[in-house]
Amino acid sequence: MEKELFLENSYQTSCKTFIKEINENKVILDQTIFYPTGGGQPFDTGVIKQGDHEVEVVKVKREQGEIVHYVQNAKKLTLGEATAHINWDRRYRFMRYHTLLHVIAGHLYNKFGALATSNEIYEDNRARIDIKFEEEIPEGYLTVMEKEIHDIIEENHSISTRSLSREEVEKIPGSIKTVINLLPPSIQTIRLVAISELDEQACGGTHVQSTKEIGAFSINKIKNKGPHTKRIEITITD
Repeated sequence: MEKELFLENSYQTSCKTFIKEINENKVILDQTIFYPTGGGQPFDTGVIKQGDHEVEVVKVKREQGEIVHYVQNAKKLTLGEATAHINWDRRYRFMRYHTLLHVIAGHLYNKFGALATSNEIYEDNRARIDIKFEEEIPEGYLTVMEKEIHDIIEENHSISTRSLSREEVEKIPGSIKTVINLLPPSIQTIRLVAISELDEQACGGTHVQSTKEIGAFSINKIKNKGPHTKRIEITITD
C-alpha cells in the first residue's frame, strides 16, 4: 500500500516517487501526494514526470485498497523513479472549503447539538453541508449564522491533526463518537482533525493551518432536507 503524503502535509506540492504498476491508463505509485476522491472532497489533478516525459493526472480514486492515478499518455511512463506534482490552486481551494465545512459543523454542534450528516465540495467553487438539528432552531437564526461563522474565521483558530487508536477515540465525548460508529470495524487507527477548542472530527481530508486562510464566504441557500435537517450551500468569495 502506498504512503499517503497528503495526510502528513497538506501543503506539499511535489514528491519523488516510484511507479510500481501501470495498467492501461492507471498508474500506482509507492507514495503519493495526490488526494483521491473521498469524504466529500474531490481528487487532486497534476502531472507525473519521468525523465523528459510528463503525463497529466486527470483523476485519482481508491480502488481495492490502492490509490489509482488515471493519466493521459501512460505509454510515456515505465516502472521506476518519477516525480509527482499536484495542481496547487485546486488543492488549496479544496483545503479552504474543507476546513470551512468543519467550522460550520463544529459551531452548530456546539450551539445546538446538531450533527453534520454529509457534505460535498464541488469543482465549480461551491460546497454544501447537511446538518441535522435535534429540534427546530430559533426563527431567524439562519440569517445571523453567516456573521457568526465569519467571526470564528477571523479569530484565526489553528488546525491540527493527530492519530489515535479506535479504542482511545471512542472514549472522547461529543460528536466524534457518532461518526466513529459509522466506520467499519477494520479501521483501528483514526486520524482526527481539530480546530483549536471549537471542533475535532475523524477526517482523512486536507486542511489549511488556520481558519483565517479560509477567507470570506457567503451562504447561498438553505434548504429543508427532511425533518430537522438543513442543507447549507456556501461559496468562498475571495
